[in-house]
Amino acid sequence: MSKLLTLIFLSSLTALAQSDPRHAAVNSRGDTAMGFNHGQTTHHFVLRSYGGDIDVSANDPKDTDSRDRIRHHLSMIQKKFSTGDFTDPMFIHDRVPPGVPQMKSGKVKYEFATTSHGARLQLSSADEKTIAAIHDFLKFQIEDHQTADATTVQK
Repeated sequence: MSKLLTLIFLSSLTALAQSDPRHAAVNSRGDTAMGFNHGQTTHHFVLRSYGGDIDVSANDPKDTDSRDRIRHHLSMIQKKFSTGDFTDPMFIHDRVPPGVPQMKSGKVKYEFATTSHGARLQLSSADEKTIAAIHDFLKFQIEDHQTADATTVQK
């Protein structure tokens, strides 16, 4: 990253921390837990009829380091969530996200896939109560990460 871009990025982080300290703290803890920089990546949380998707990508197509870190993180999350381990989102958000107790029921299937600039984790269930819990979890992510993603089920 050039010195100018670094200064702009640091200035933006400072402004964000001053304007919304909770969001800045979520991003800071997220950078630690996820192993990549939130300023260089984009999260999307998409509600689907089967549950939903967590999609993370590097902002710069040439940023293979972020891409690889995203892939590593989401593959680890797939393994952790599959065993009922939600410590990462609890650390990042400084509380238990809505939906987690029901998602620990074992009725959720977590499928990891790489994308061209990152990775996707698909959360699916055949159980309506569990799908509602996944939606609650994803809506919370949308709000806390301030992604502006839709909070309604997408096709």
